[in-house]
Amino acid sequence: MTDYEIRFLKESITSQIIQFLMKDYKMSLQESIDTCYNSETFVKLNDLDTGLYYQSAVYIYSFLKDELVKGKMIE
Repeated sequence: MTDYEIRFLKESITSQIIQFLMKDYKMSLQESIDTCYNSETFVKLNDLDTGLYYQSAVYIYSFLKDELVKGKMIE
């Protein structure tokens, strides 16, 4: 997979997660962006070693929701 394809996958997932946050938590666009980009989940998504960018946005969002409730990601 090329760097471009990986970047596309990560950006697509991030965009969907931001939309989920806006819908589920009634966050503004800016709040959703800040929440997503400042999360441990986002760090893991961008770590190529985790392979998380291969997963669905819904699956990754489940980690973020857990992180928001518990304050950390489940390993």
